[in-house]
Amino acid sequence: MGLELPKYPEMEEDQVFNFTDSEIVSHVKQALASVLSGDNNSYNQLVGVMHHSKHLAPDEVALLETTLKALAGAVSSIDITYHDSLLSAIFCMSMWNYGPHVADALAELIVSLAISNGKYLDLCLGMLVSNFTPPPYFLDKLKMPHGLERKGQVLSRVHAAFKKIADYVPLAPLRLLTIVLQGMPTIYHKDRAIVIYVENMLKLESGEIGELVGSTILMAVVDRLIELDVEIGWDAILQDDFSKGIFEMELEDVDDIEESAEPDVGEFRLSRKSLAGNSIAELLDNLLVLTFEHLESCEREGRLAKVFETLLQSFQVTVLSAYKSKFAQFVMFYACALDPENCGMRFATMLADLFVQDSQPQPTRMSAVSYLASYLSRAKFLAASSISSMLKRLVDWCLEYCEAHDGDINPNAHRVFYSGCQAIMYVLCFRMKVFVDVPRLKSELLIPLEQVLKHKLNPLKVCLPSVVEEFLRQAKAASLFTVCKTFIFDGLLESELSRAFGGLERLDTFFPFDPCLLKKCDR
Repeated sequence: MGLELPKYPEMEEDQVFNFTDSEIVSHVKQALASVLSGDNNSYNQLVGVMHHSKHLAPDEVALLETTLKALAGAVSSIDITYHDSLLSAIFCMSMWNYGPHVADALAELIVSLAISNGKYLDLCLGMLVSNFTPPPYFLDKLKMPHGLERKGQVLSRVHAAFKKIADYVPLAPLRLLTIVLQGMPTIYHKDRAIVIYVENMLKLESGEIGELVGSTILMAVVDRLIELDVEIGWDAILQDDFSKGIFEMELEDVDDIEESAEPDVGEFRLSRKSLAGNSIAELLDNLLVLTFEHLESCEREGRLAKVFETLLQSFQVTVLSAYKSKFAQFVMFYACALDPENCGMRFATMLADLFVQDSQPQPTRMSAVSYLASYLSRAKFLAASSISSMLKRLVDWCLEYCEAHDGDINPNAHRVFYSGCQAIMYVLCFRMKVFVDVPRLKSELLIPLEQVLKHKLNPLKVCLPSVVEEFLRQAKAASLFTVCKTFIFDGLLESELSRAFGGLERLDTFFPFDPCLLKKCDR
């Protein structure tokens, strides 16, 4: 095929001729070789072409495309020592600045360099990763159709290049993983830049490269969600009216709130309004939505079970140990909702296992049962039989604990026990009706529970008054059992005893799956 080689900066008009592809490559090789003899003129012209980026005339676009293609055919002549300025110019190029033809030629050159010499592998992978996000000037264009079109053109070429390189260099995915993790924007970068970067990470996770590095990438995404989560302090979402009972709380500023017979539980008084304008919350919201969409695609592709194992591991390592995480845990909740029978029960079982294991640290056990209680209460997608099986494990454990301990009230010494009792009562505040009408469940759960609640350890006096009060109100209405002692709480949210068993972490007031206050991911 014949190509017209556009003139280099110092060519005269009558010096432009038609060249074949091989002749163009030869011309570029001569320019590269001339550096060794001290003649840098042609080489400098070659480097100058690489710096053409914005507002290019048609002949400049043609020159750049042709030169890039020629360089791809001459990679064996490129030397990392003699041609460092050329390589630097190439690796600083952004596909976002060019149309599809130049972007194709640039991707071809990067792939050729990567597979030609191991010295270039990290540089080439780093250049491709740098194209995850557009230059700052282009961010606002992502709101417009042509900006989204360019985004699709660039990212499809970037990921195609990754695959080609990995096909020739088996170790490339592991090198890529390191570069991707190191290049991940901080939480203080531009919102859209971080979202696009994470979008590319999830795209890698779902591709062939993800078979090798996908789990690590997914865990890194969850880690970033937690980092954002902890940046949003509880003070940012709590109002000052702490006297409200938690079963009287409701989300504010939701246009389509419907009256419901079930209690709406929250930690103190929660408000979506207080998060308005919080840039960290908005970023976290966008990333959660992106992650939810990724999980949906995993479910469609039949990969959710595999991905969920990674999420479980990440949850235990990162989320469970985070101090009263507010939003990141909803990734688990969403995944469970997509597959209640498998993922949903796998999550509940893991939490119950952690709670009953004496070898686990107290905070881990208490946090696990807080998650389990909130999950069983809020996960409407779980079958009643699944909920009852989990509650039975908790009731059985608490009953065995009572039989093994004959002491009196001691919130500090029996923190795990009281957290288990509160979890049971909390779930029943939401699910009481399920068990009242089933005689078998009543005998398996409620009769043993009565023994626990009447034990000398007296969980009704130690657990959160607001939870106990609502539980007793519903139990009395259902005529389940009677409590000989009358408790007067006067609308208290908490007590000295509940604060004591909750500890510094205040795990007695932790209900992690209360309605999510983030605007987008709660829809």
